[in-house]
Amino acid sequence: MGLDEIAEFAARAHRGQVDKAGRPYVEHLAAVAAGVRERGGDEAQIAAAWLHDAVEDGAVTEEWLHRAPLPAGTRDIVLAVTKRPGEEPADYAARILTTPGALLVKEADLAHNADPRRLAALDAATRDRLARKYARMRELLGLR
Repeated sequence: MGLDEIAEFAARAHRGQVDKAGRPYVEHLAAVAAGVRERGGDEAQIAAAWLHDAVEDGAVTEEWLHRAPLPAGTRDIVLAVTKRPGEEPADYAARILTTPGALLVKEADLAHNADPRRLAALDAATRDRLARKYARMRELLGLR
């Protein structure tokens, strides 16, 4: 699958999903993919950006991910950034840090998640909780 096909697939897979502010979820995927590209990410990382929440959000299964014709490294990055139920943030961060290419994808994801314009659309309690969560993850990942 090429990047255009992956982007189209991700948009279809997440159709009907919205973010915490009620915006179409595909906007977040596109922003993360653009952020990865702007940070110098390669094709595998950009593809992973489009798919970074697909397993976690139930848009695809891990089985699909293992069978899909994806760029080399994409599968590993997606699995690295997929949170597991009950997983400690430090363990999650460690997996990202030990998976080639995953840190850049997570950095772009966190940057978009913590965008003040996105956070402004949320109620104060949710905005504060998420801001603390994203700051903690940036700290665990060694991001400034």
